[in-house]
Formats: sequence, structure tokens, C-alpha cells
Amino acid sequence: MPIAKERFLSLDVFRGLTIFLMITVNSPGAGADPFHILTHAQWFGFTITDLVFPSFLFAVGNAMSFSMKKLESEQSFLRKVLKRTLLIFLIGYLMYWFPFFHVADDGSWALNAIGNTRIMGVLQRIALCYGLGALIIRYLSQQQIILVAAVLLLGYWALLYIFGESGQELTKMGNAGTLLDRALLGDSHLYHGDGGDPFDPEGILSTLPAIVNVLGGYLAGAFIQRKGKTYETIAKLMIVGALVLTTALTWGMAFPIGKKLWTSSFVLYTVGLDLMVISCLIYIVEIRNIRFGMRFFTILGKNPLFIYLLSEVLIITLSMIRVTSEYNAWEWFGIVIFQNVAPGAVGSLLGALAFTMICWLAGYWLDKKRIYIKI
Repeated sequence: MPIAKERFLSLDVFRGLTIFLMITVNSPGAGADPFHILTHAQWFGFTITDLVFPSFLFAVGNAMSFSMKKLESEQSFLRKVLKRTLLIFLIGYLMYWFPFFHVADDGSWALNAIGNTRIMGVLQRIALCYGLGALIIRYLSQQQIILVAAVLLLGYWALLYIFGESGQELTKMGNAGTLLDRALLGDSHLYHGDGGDPFDPEGILSTLPAIVNVLGGYLAGAFIQRKGKTYETIAKLMIVGALVLTTALTWGMAFPIGKKLWTSSFVLYTVGLDLMVISCLIYIVEIRNIRFGMRFFTILGKNPLFIYLLSEVLIITLSMIRVTSEYNAWEWFGIVIFQNVAPGAVGSLLGALAFTMICWLAGYWLDKKRIYIKI
């Protein structure tokens, strides 16, 4: 008998945990390099930090397994998906343009050049993966969704080798994704924070395999709803997770695991890990009924996109405020306070955790007021 579409606390905890880690790894305290595990792999390779963004996409798919209404009219569905996709994409774009103005050399205010604003990015990828994933989920059966996922992963692998520079297919500047981004968007609209090169880790082409992270989350959520809170559910999720991980590691010998290129093996690796994390959370939260500390994470999970956006805008704002002639507010926060408390990577982590707690308090206030901002 099918299980009713009840809310699973474990899935809400998963989403909140993802947001907590996303803010923490994105905001290391100034004045020292963070622990290696809290930074992305330079190119190929994997750290826990590399799991955060694909896990958020996985959580988006989880949520869609509850929110997608099969009886909703096609017109209403398309209008809602298009509106949300465009809204999230636009917010992401405006975030990179923020604060819109700057102080010119003569002391006057001048508009930031929109011609230098990054077009793709984290929120933009979330928007596109949500929109395209919603269409696939709406119109295809679960068997067809799995087939589409396979085509996207294999097709992306093929595209990189067909259209990349010969001998440079998997390099930062020679891969087909970078060539496409530079041709369509131009260097000035790409990310330049990775060694100064015009390379976007959230580019157009690599969005295709990222859709599979959403589809994986949807399939997992649908399965959990069908089977319920049982040991059988946990066992099957663990087995599938192990099989997906094994496939990823095997494929990785030919197509290495790497977040910045968002390789197909990276997608399978992160989906496999997320299945195992979800399995553990179902056991802890749903079966063992351990609820201590879980509200901490569900608070973040109730306004996830808003709290993430708040964290990014807050860092930009603090970086604009001069506290002394030497430090802006963000630097002062990390160097003067936390590097004095605990020099080095520990101080950097403490600064990141303190900042994350500030964002959590905003989420706590919203939850207390029962304000849930749907972006």
C-alpha cells in the first residue's frame, strides 16, 4: 500500500545540514588559510566541501518529490516552474552585481558596470537544474527519468571530448564547457576568482550533469515515500548508494571525479554519498526517534535559499565597510577577533562558524515569526 505524502523530518534535517555546511565553507574567517578539508579540490579530487553544493541540488529533488502535484493543470505547473526558475536566476545575477554602485576615484558614486557582472553562478545553477528537472519529472516516468539521467551523464562525457581542445579536453581552459562559456557569455561575464582565469565552475555545459543530482534526490524521495520509515528502506538505499559509489569510482579511472568540471563520475559519487547520508538520518531520526539538536538544522532548512542569499549579501556588505585604515569589517571580524583567539586554521573555522550562527539566528527569528520566504 503506498505511503501517504507525510513530511519526513530526516529530509528536512538533511536540507538544513546542507545549508549549514554551505555557509560555513563559503565564509572562512580572514587572516589564515582554512583547513584543507574545508576547501574545494584544486581540480580533480574530492573533499567534504565538494559534497555541499550537489547535496543542495539533491535536497531540491527531495523537496520536489513532495511538492510536485500530478493533478495540477499543465498551464499552472508551467507558469509556476517558469516563474520560480526566472526569479531564482535573476536573484543570483543581481547578487553578483550587488551593491550596484561604487565610489569613484573623484569621490562620486558610480554605477557598477553591468558588462562585468557574472551571469552564471550558484543560484543560477540551482534555478536551471530546478526548472529542467521539474519538466523531466513532470512528463516522464521514473524509468524514463533514469534513462534521461544516463543520457545526460554519458552525453556530457562525450561532448567534452568531441568539442574540447585536442589533448586538453579535461583541463580548465581547454574543456568544451569553458570554450562554450567564453564564446556565448564572454570573459568579462565569467568567474575570475580561481587563479584569475576566465573560468566558471557553474557554467552552461556543466549544468547538464548537475541536473542528475536533482533527479537523484527526486527518485530517492519518491522511494522513501513509497516504502516508508523501515529497515528495508534504509537497507535498499544503502545498497543502491554503494553500487552508485562503486560505479563512480570505476568510471573515475577514465573520467576523474572533480567538482569544478562537474564530471559525470562526480555526480554519481555525490549522489551515492547523499543516499548513504539520507539512510543514516532516517535511521537516527525516524526509526530511533532521536530528535535532540535536530531543530537547529530544520530552522535553516525552512528558509534555505533566503538564508544562503543573506549570507552572501552580508559578506559583501561587511567587506565594503571600513573599520580601520587597514581592515574592512569582514577582515577585522576574522583577523582582530578570531585570529587572536586561535591563530591559524582553527581561528578561520571559528570565524566561519560564528558567521554561520549569525545567519542561523536570522533563520530562527523567521521561524519564530512563522515567516517562510519561498524563492
